[in-house]
Amino acid sequence: MPFYSDEIVEEVRSRSDIVDIISQYVKLHRRGSNYVGLCPFHNEKTGSFSVSAGKQMYYCFGCGAGGDVFAFLMNYENETFSEALQELADRAGVTLPKREATQEERTRMDRRSRLLEIQKEAATYYYALLRGERGRQAHEYFRKRALSDETMRRFGLGYSDKYSDDLYRYLKRKGYDDMLLKDSGLVTFDEKRGAHDKFWNRAMFPIMDVRGKVIGFGGRVMGGGEPKYLNSPETPVFDKSRNLYALNVARTTKRQGMLLCEGYMDVIALHQAGFDNAVASLGTAFTTGHASLLKRYTKEVYLTFDSDGAGIRAALRAIPILKEAGLTAKVIHMEPYKDPDEFIKALGAEEFEKRIESAENSFFFELRVLEQNYDMKDPEGKTAFHNEVARRLLGFTGELERENYITATAEHYHISYEQLRRLVNTLGTRGAGQRRAPEAPTRLKSGMNHKKKQEDGNHKAQRLLLTWLAEEPGLFEQIRTQVAPEDFTDELYRRVAGILYEQYEKGEGNPAAIVGMFHDDEEQQRRVTEIFHAALPGPEEPGEREKALRDVISRVKRDSLEAKRTRLDVTNLADMQRFIDAVSGK
Repeated sequence: MPFYSDEIVEEVRSRSDIVDIISQYVKLHRRGSNYVGLCPFHNEKTGSFSVSAGKQMYYCFGCGAGGDVFAFLMNYENETFSEALQELADRAGVTLPKREATQEERTRMDRRSRLLEIQKEAATYYYALLRGERGRQAHEYFRKRALSDETMRRFGLGYSDKYSDDLYRYLKRKGYDDMLLKDSGLVTFDEKRGAHDKFWNRAMFPIMDVRGKVIGFGGRVMGGGEPKYLNSPETPVFDKSRNLYALNVARTTKRQGMLLCEGYMDVIALHQAGFDNAVASLGTAFTTGHASLLKRYTKEVYLTFDSDGAGIRAALRAIPILKEAGLTAKVIHMEPYKDPDEFIKALGAEEFEKRIESAENSFFFELRVLEQNYDMKDPEGKTAFHNEVARRLLGFTGELERENYITATAEHYHISYEQLRRLVNTLGTRGAGQRRAPEAPTRLKSGMNHKKKQEDGNHKAQRLLLTWLAEEPGLFEQIRTQVAPEDFTDELYRRVAGILYEQYEKGEGNPAAIVGMFHDDEEQQRRVTEIFHAALPGPEEPGEREKALRDVISRVKRDSLEAKRTRLDVTNLADMQRFIDAVSGK
């Protein structure tokens, strides 16, 4: 737990509205009393991420990620609790007292600091090797790619030696132990080969976070080895789904928008040509986390993906993610060249600037790609295409925006505006524009696969009762006379119930503070957050709702008595009498 008092933590929490904080990272829409959006912790097309202003908590019904405002920053920004607390305190204008860290806090911060030290040491070593005799081949490779010495220096480019334990031996001489080196992602240990470097005989690209700290690497093999490109695995300091290559430089650009590329060399070539707003994902598909990160620095993104089939497919995947995050997406065409690197070498920066100015609206890019699947010379094919266009137009939920796109599309494809508008309305009435169900969850921020287990009846009833208490504090007096914290058979539920009851007895109901007590254990915090997010019965019929509450209370009591019966020592008369009294309601 943090080394600040509960009073200080609560003051920062009370001044940090979770909706305001999260909306800076995730595009949220109001739905009833809550706000919903795309979860930044796993890929999805339909928003299952919910933020409660009343409870000051977030929860994803898809992957189970959840917590309070501190947990969000810790998971999203990969911060410690102290770092998240300090950031929120600075935003809220709260001055934190200077206190000594606990041993546990010092250990955690020291481990993170040591891992960052190792990344920096490795970057320095790779940088030096590139400029020596051993790095000659990699240096020639960069020169053939037309990179200047200044560009190589600015991006910290380097070389990993051809000996597969070279970095390991160097870092051991620096005093780092094997366990820390393993956690750094730079050294691999196995029974056959022992300790060996993750990267060897590769041109190296240091990856930095937005603060400019080295957190990982990408490496391009020298020669014919496989894989051609290799990236650091995820570590406690490196999350590839929420970092972008060169964003530490691009975030300060004076240019409009961001150029989103596929590879490191494309980014570097664009920066060298004066386009210092270029970034790239880190050997992984573009994610909602990447989109949320970009949203902090721009409102407009230009896709500069390869002009081949794979690049087109990557653009089609990225466009809806960018739109859901509230970003405008446009597509830059590189033809007849494959990528920005080739384009810049062939035609130069001035021509690339023209391509930016003439970038294609992402919706019309999607339609142009879609059109290739239809025979536009055949009346049936043309009609089928127009029907699909109408379905796509239903994706614009704002009436004015949809009307504007109907007008533009009609002009673009020489369709009657009235006919297209009528077709869109007809399909909308039939429900053709309904969104798909949420995708299956992928992983928590920690990387743990989370599959929801089927709840048994007693756990479901206990969770439902705790959610009910959190949502409607006025029920406390009614419930406390029938159910005590000890009646919750699950140990965690029992602990949460005890704290919640104690809060209500003091007139201080604060579920977010309960969630905050579990910052040191992500899995426990996920479960506690889930406790307060059971689906309550609807308010349609007050009598039915009251009956549902009575049924839940009855189930919790019945399961409590059953648990006590199974633990009962029949030879102990006092225990027997207490059990009989409980059954009879005395």
